[in-house]
Amino acid sequence: MKVVQAQYTQNDWKYFQPKQKLNNPLVLVFAERRLLQQNKIIASIKKEFPYQHIIFGSTAGEIVGNQVYDNSVSVTAIEFEKSFFKISRANILAHNDSFELGKALFEQLPKENLQHIFIISEGSFVNGSALINGLEENNTQSIKISGGLCGDNERFEKTLVAYNETPKEGEVAIIGLYGDSLEVTASSCGGWMPFGPERTITKSKDNILYEIDGLPALDLYKKYLGEKALDLPHSALLFPLNIKAEGKYLPVVRTILNIDEDEKSMIFAGDIPEQSKVQLMMASVDAIVVGAGEAAKKAMQNRKNDPQIALLVSCIGRKLVMAQRTEEEVEEVLDIIGAQTLTTGFYSYGEIAPFQSQDSCELHNQTMTLTLISE
Repeated sequence: MKVVQAQYTQNDWKYFQPKQKLNNPLVLVFAERRLLQQNKIIASIKKEFPYQHIIFGSTAGEIVGNQVYDNSVSVTAIEFEKSFFKISRANILAHNDSFELGKALFEQLPKENLQHIFIISEGSFVNGSALINGLEENNTQSIKISGGLCGDNERFEKTLVAYNETPKEGEVAIIGLYGDSLEVTASSCGGWMPFGPERTITKSKDNILYEIDGLPALDLYKKYLGEKALDLPHSALLFPLNIKAEGKYLPVVRTILNIDEDEKSMIFAGDIPEQSKVQLMMASVDAIVVGAGEAAKKAMQNRKNDPQIALLVSCIGRKLVMAQRTEEEVEEVLDIIGAQTLTTGFYSYGEIAPFQSQDSCELHNQTMTLTLISE
């Protein structure tokens, strides 16, 4: 595997490794959304990396090495020397729902020797839970899935993704990784703790929450937030919900993406099933760092080889809590997976990974998710 990483700032390129020509690489571009809307920047990326397979994703922060950047463009080009990849794309605006979108994306990928699927999804229109369910519908080989929902910093205005096109809304790209020599492991962990009374979701539909204990969900949530309710939906990132769904062995965390004042409802990144038990959550910087370390330990379990590259997807809510100490969770990951491992990634509106020891994939919020790759 050969990897070249670079960053575009102040109309110039900075390389993290020696610049070299690669053979048919996978190029991952993670960048601030407004930068991806500038034609001159897209043109500069394509000129600097004149390759066939470029995926763009907007972020709430860019990860390269042990650093977290804002308002930058990070590019990671990966040449697989013993294995290969295939990419499929689709747009939620051309499908009935996120479930059908997931099914269509999965059908596009050849299945022979498929080892892993990595998702880069827009984060505004897609229901992450339904997207995963669609991908898993015909996943008879139990292929592991990981990835994330793209971000837009703290604005929540729009998110952009593209494969070899101008970055656009509604787009989802999935990368199939193939080959017997490939080793891919993934894990996710949070570090947030529930507090306050446990309540019951009494009315919801898909990823929209209407009532908790028979009361308008938004009114109840605002009561708990107090003055912070004036900053919704931004302030909700600091107080996500712990969801214990019926029939699920473990709870998941859900973050609010938007609110509807007229309906008194809240829109989440993933499904909020009725009759689920729900609690508010909070976290400290130290707990978040410990959670990142746990994710790294789980991803390293039972690996035969050291990872060559790590794809990190962490939640914007974690970044807001950590503020000036955000790099600490990335440093904690590198302490465990090895400083020689190259890293790239982004801060997201949702993270996708298998849940602990389970094979099935889940949408997470407020977690650090790792995908470790070697060949």
